[in-house]
Amino acid sequence: MFKKVLIVEDHEVTNISVRKTVEELGIPITKYVYYCDDAFTWMQNALKSEEPYDLLISDLFFEEDEIKQKLTSGIELIKAIRQLQPNLKVLVFSAEGRPATIDAIFKELAIDGYVRKARRDAQTLKQAISTIYKGGKYIPTDLKQSIKRKNSHEFTTFDITIIKLLSQGVLQKDIPFYLQQHNIKPSGLSSVEKRLSQIKEVLEFSKNEQLVVYCKEIGLI
Repeated sequence: MFKKVLIVEDHEVTNISVRKTVEELGIPITKYVYYCDDAFTWMQNALKSEEPYDLLISDLFFEEDEIKQKLTSGIELIKAIRQLQPNLKVLVFSAEGRPATIDAIFKELAIDGYVRKARRDAQTLKQAISTIYKGGKYIPTDLKQSIKRKNSHEFTTFDITIIKLLSQGVLQKDIPFYLQQHNIKPSGLSSVEKRLSQIKEVLEFSKNEQLVVYCKEIGLI
């Protein structure tokens, strides 16, 4: 198991809870801070003393107060530490639940795991830490489902056009008029209905509203 962990969380109760969860795994050295600048300093000092941290657990968002910070978010902190200690394992623990945002964090910051603050998150944290220690990546179940959905359907330009119109409040029955005006084919109502039905069936949605929300989440529209 990891020997040295740094926790960065600005809410005291949550900080204490995470620390307790980590200690229950038998990790001997657990440092906790409330500010990203402090976290970066501790990381620097640990490297200088040749006793680096094995794992960083950080929130994404930090509330501003009277103490001004250079690093004001978990994203900025992780980017800075990646320059300092590229191989450090990073676990994000945040209330952010949008699959598209979480997926982007995995890709842009090369994090090793993500746990959302929710019911039974202490147990999930333990699972995530164990998975990361064994060399794996801990990806939330809902994100896995989102990626599976995303990969199960390849959206065409036509798909994006009609879904975007729905997101703008255009009624499904009125979409053909827009398509005809812009010389987009097929433009018949039956074609629009059939295509939307096919997409919803693949992605396991029952309503257009669900499809629109999903496409916004993954950044398609």
